[in-house]
Amino acid sequence: MGVITYDMEIPSTISAAKMFKAFILDGDTIIPKVLPHAITSVETLEGDGGAGTIKLTKFGEGSVHKFVKQRVDAIDKENFTYSYTIIEGDALTDIFESISYHIKIVPTPDGGSICKNRSIYTTKGDAQVSEEEIKTGKDKASGIFKKVEAYLLANPDA
Repeated sequence: MGVITYDMEIPSTISAAKMFKAFILDGDTIIPKVLPHAITSVETLEGDGGAGTIKLTKFGEGSVHKFVKQRVDAIDKENFTYSYTIIEGDALTDIFESISYHIKIVPTPDGGSICKNRSIYTTKGDAQVSEEEIKTGKDKASGIFKKVEAYLLANPDA
C-alpha cells in the first residue's frame, strides 16, 4: 500500500465564511445546481452532516464515474475546516483503497479567502498513479470550487 499526498491552494474573492457555507454546508444542493452535467445529486444515507455521516454522490452521464460513497471525518464550522473520505464507488477503481480530502478555507486580509486542500490517495498494494491522474484530480477540484465562486458572485444573496 502506498500513500500519495498533494496540497493545493485556490484563492477567491469571496469571504471564508460565505465560501465555507456555500461550498461545504450547502454544497450538497449548490454543487449539483452549478455542475448538473458532472454531479447529479448528493444524498445523505446516514447521519446528520457531522462526523460519521455517509453520503452518496451520483455523477452525470458524461462523467467517467457513476457514484462514490463518502464518510464525513470531521467538520469545524468555526474554523472553516472539513474532512471526508471516499470509502466506496467506481472512482476508487482497482487502484485506490481510499481517497481523503482535508479542506480549510482561510480568510485573507482583503476580505477574500484561500481554499487549502490536502488530498491523500491510499493505493492498493503496489499500484501506481501517474502525474496526469493527479493533475486531473486537482483540475476537477479547482473547477468545482471556481464554479461555486462564480455562482456566489452572480447570486450575492445566495
